[in-house]
Amino acid sequence: MATLTRRSFCRMGRRVFVTVGSTRFPELIKAVLSEECSRILFELGYTELRVQYGSDTSLFHEYSEGMRGGVSLAGFDYSPSLEQEMQDADLVISHAGTQVVVSLLIRGSGSILEVLHLGKLLIAVPNSSLMDNHQAELAKALSERGYLLQSRPEYESFLCL
Repeated sequence: MATLTRRSFCRMGRRVFVTVGSTRFPELIKAVLSEECSRILFELGYTELRVQYGSDTSLFHEYSEGMRGGVSLAGFDYSPSLEQEMQDADLVISHAGTQVVVSLLIRGSGSILEVLHLGKLLIAVPNSSLMDNHQAELAKALSERGYLLQSRPEYESFLCL
């Protein structure tokens, strides 16, 4: 696994993949689909945005109208495996799900571990609306070890690292 620095995220890339997992995370969906986020992604060299939006179908369609500035958008609710999406991405913005805790010992299906295994740039965004805020604790621990960058679900937070 590569150790990440803030400079790693400044490399010009092509595709961003965003995943909210199996729970609702409207704050992250709204942030990545904002006109401001689209502009910044394009300025950083990204041309594609793929969003796994979970059960927030109507929110995805409502906010996707804000996408402008040369970044193409595609989205879907769920998939049995996100590995291909993660392989195809240059940057992954992910929830910081608990599946990862168990996956720290074995290669499992947790989003963070899958991305790290693939050597991708990763920004983990804890979903603080979930019980006991365990995602924030996990993201903080992995960020302190240099595996990922931790952020909040506002575009100016995760794109200005």
